Amino acid sequence: MRKNYKLIFVVTHYFQWKGILSLLLMLAISVCSFAQQQHRIIKGKVTDESNGGLPGVTVRVKGTKIATSTNQDGNFSIQVNNFQDILVFNMLGTISKEITAGNNSDLNITLVTDSKLLKDVVVIGYGTSSKKDLTGAVTSINSEEFNQGVMTSPAQLLQGKVAGLNVTKSGDPNAKASTILRGPSTLREGAAQEPFYVIDGVPGASIDLLAPADIESIDILKDASSTAIYGSRAANGVIIVTTKRSKGGQSRLSYSGYGAVESVSKKYDMLTAPELRQYLKDNNQKLNLIDDDGSDTNWQKLLERTGYSQNHNLSYGGSGQSSEYGASVNYFDNQGILKNTSLKRTIVRAYVNQKFFNDRLKLGVTITNSSSTGNDIYQSTALSNMLFYLPTVSPFNADGTYKENYDRTGSGTRNPLSVVDNNSVKNVNNKTLINGIAQVNILSGLKFTASLSTQKDQNNASSYLNSQSGLARGVSGQAIKADVLNKSEVIEGYFNYDKVFGKHNLKLLGGYSWQEDRTNDGFGVTTQGFSNDNLAANNIFLSNPSLLSQITFANTPISTLRLISFYGRAQYNYNEKYLFQASLRKDGSSAFGKNNRWGLFPAVSAGWRIISEDFMKSLPAISDLKLRAGYGKSGNSLGFDAFSALLVYGTPTIGSSKYLNNGVISNAIGPVRNENPDLKWESTSTANIGLDFGLLNNRITGSVDYYIKKTSDLIYSEYAVSTTQFALPIITANVGKIKNTGIELALSALVVKTKDFSWTTSPNIAHNKNVVETLSDDFYKISYIQTAQLGGKGQSGNYSQVVQPGEALGTFKLWNYAGKNAAGVSTYINAAGQTIATQPLTSDAKIAGNAQPKYIYGWNNNFTYKKWDLSFLVRGVLGNKILNATAAGLNTPADAKLQNIPRSTLGESFNDVNAYLISDRYLESGSYLRLDNATLGYTIKPKVQAIKAVRLYFTANNLFVITKYSGLDPEINIGGLTPGIDNNNYYPKTRTFSLGVNASF
Repeated sequence: MRKNYKLIFVVTHYFQWKGILSLLLMLAISVCSFAQQQHRIIKGKVTDESNGGLPGVTVRVKGTKIATSTNQDGNFSIQVNNFQDILVFNMLGTISKEITAGNNSDLNITLVTDSKLLKDVVVIGYGTSSKKDLTGAVTSINSEEFNQGVMTSPAQLLQGKVAGLNVTKSGDPNAKASTILRGPSTLREGAAQEPFYVIDGVPGASIDLLAPADIESIDILKDASSTAIYGSRAANGVIIVTTKRSKGGQSRLSYSGYGAVESVSKKYDMLTAPELRQYLKDNNQKLNLIDDDGSDTNWQKLLERTGYSQNHNLSYGGSGQSSEYGASVNYFDNQGILKNTSLKRTIVRAYVNQKFFNDRLKLGVTITNSSSTGNDIYQSTALSNMLFYLPTVSPFNADGTYKENYDRTGSGTRNPLSVVDNNSVKNVNNKTLINGIAQVNILSGLKFTASLSTQKDQNNASSYLNSQSGLARGVSGQAIKADVLNKSEVIEGYFNYDKVFGKHNLKLLGGYSWQEDRTNDGFGVTTQGFSNDNLAANNIFLSNPSLLSQITFANTPISTLRLISFYGRAQYNYNEKYLFQASLRKDGSSAFGKNNRWGLFPAVSAGWRIISEDFMKSLPAISDLKLRAGYGKSGNSLGFDAFSALLVYGTPTIGSSKYLNNGVISNAIGPVRNENPDLKWESTSTANIGLDFGLLNNRITGSVDYYIKKTSDLIYSEYAVSTTQFALPIITANVGKIKNTGIELALSALVVKTKDFSWTTSPNIAHNKNVVETLSDDFYKISYIQTAQLGGKGQSGNYSQVVQPGEALGTFKLWNYAGKNAAGVSTYINAAGQTIATQPLTSDAKIAGNAQPKYIYGWNNNFTYKKWDLSFLVRGVLGNKILNATAAGLNTPADAKLQNIPRSTLGESFNDVNAYLISDRYLESGSYLRLDNATLGYTIKPKVQAIKAVRLYFTANNLFVITKYSGLDPEINIGGLTPGIDNNNYYPKTRTFSLGVNASF
């Protein structure tokens, strides 16, 4: 029995191990076969949205160093290690795509152009949001939609593109564009009227630091529910600029450049010398011998010229799995169409970002430097004199000196060519912005961001009026020199928490900000008495003034202002249907009174994605529909120095500035500003309701917004107070209120889309009504504020505009023109309703309209046909008035022997001694329609992997304008307290033709 058991055990054991060995052998064969299946080659093709092969696409296995790129036809081949490997497809200008290898051996991938992604993602301040999740009024413009042509300021990129945004710019290369969003809402000028700029997260950064070619997208935050996160500086809206960065897995090299020719689009039609002599002869008049040497001089032709401009931008960048870097250099040279005016600018930008610890830590730094040199002239004198100066004299005497007649009265008393040649203005500006950032992914969904930025703005301005200058006679040359440094430092730290749980999507933000602005750190001095003009204003120690009073110093006190802020925001999304957002910011500023250093700026908004409701399924024509509403409060603290609310001592502006101190003449010192411990920022509350929609599978998209914007606590510096209570008779205080109400409509339609041809049209229009509600309260009282002292013969004390309750900012108050009497003399209606033929009194002026446009519109069109593209922009305004004070000053028939007159004056009676008086006769319609931008391009995609694309284009700017305005151009500055006035100071608008190239490698 034991032997049998032993035999059975041996046999069983033998077969058991044999089975195990067989099983192991089979398993090994399976593993080898499985491994062979996993270690395999995947082939495929990458195409664009038109099914064309994309060369140069980076294909890599995520988390490894295995990578390749597509050939000229878009084909690729790459080895994977297992089924779980993820293939990442990257290409500059497209949305990255990730595909799991799985069992695939052949892949066909389509990459979507990045512009679609840019249109969907919006920067909202300290974060981003999907466009469909927005609850506020935000407009996004990407680089493909920017205006083309000679752009001296990035603000011009947005002209006509954004509903409610009015951007105006003359032809002056050194002048900034004026930008007003949703109407004016302050009694202050300059930065106080402009939107607040944020560049790559840096608040308050200068927009002039950037070259247009370096900008990826611009987001315009309009209503307070969107802007309140920036608190006390966001009352005029916020413009967030995002610069171009490298895409993942890419290295890129690109160049863009153009050359342009500019000419004056319109000139004044002034009389020639023979015509002027004939006019005077017909009226029994003649010129003085000194004013007529037989010449026929066209002063406009002498001062104006063809302007040549060029722009070059070279950029390089790359991105790996954990790093990105890039650099660019831009050179811009704009020669103005007025002699001796120009702007040259070089911008250098570099950035590097590096990730550490499995991408949990990101460190980055960006450095941008803009160095510009602007040459200018004394425009106020040159622009008026080139019209007024008599054409009957030559520019030069026989000895080569400039011909002048200083004894002649009238408006044109300075040789305009001498004004340009003998007086120079030079401004050298150097701006540097350094921004460092650190981001830490603490937990899933929780991220902390810290940023430190410093911006330096060094301004060196110098003017020299040489020994031949008619503006500084007998002083042997006058030099004006000013060197000023402005510096801003910002430290910010904030947490972002994003969490999705079920149908709930929550985003939280909390942060802290500290900012210090130090301004006017420098000096300004004026001196005279130079032995020669060779060194101009470069060595002012060589001056030799005969009196101490001939050396004066600029009154620009240094100022340090600090701003401390705490802010938070919550965004909630339920089931992609119901959206909610709330934010709160607390700002503290050293600029305001000790009783009002801190302010709260809350905002709340909500949205309902109606398209996500079940009942919308029965309306297939509607592809998107969202209702949103919001209310918020923001502030305006821009344009203040640190001493705005303090009792300030300085040199008095009234009375003598000198006194005798123990036999020595000393500067007087006394109060120059009253203290106001209750001074605070202006506060703007905005209610906004909007509707976003899409039709026909979003072939047509658009938005409608209605808003009410009320600004209270307006700051005005001329309120009268008793000198028994205050050191000075005026004080700066918060009193007034302004209201803007409006509606905006923006549309975009893909009208035609075929294989070879497409047409997209994007019109927008905005209506705004501006009204001053009050200027007084129980303590500070004022009925109106007179503005716009334009001067002119016998009119130096007159005002042409008024700020008063019930009227808009920029309201004209003028004499009422009643036509001409039988003698051909201009008549006017006085306050008693009588018609008079003499100069009226100031009390006879009446309200006569305002400079605020009722409608602002733009209409952009883009066409593509195979490799060709064509775009054009039409824009304009309706319903505003312009006071053509230039025409009034020129219309002086009785003074034609002292100054030139325009051809239109030939129809006036020589006896009309009142023709020049500024009245509503010269108040004209400012409405216009302008074909502002037309570009034709052709794109070449060579079958060379190193070259992605080359685009050649031709752009024409300001092709024509349709308007009834008789002046040079109706695009008059709409900023400041005196908008809509043309008073011998308008740098002519230009017509520009440019030829350019964009190349990417």
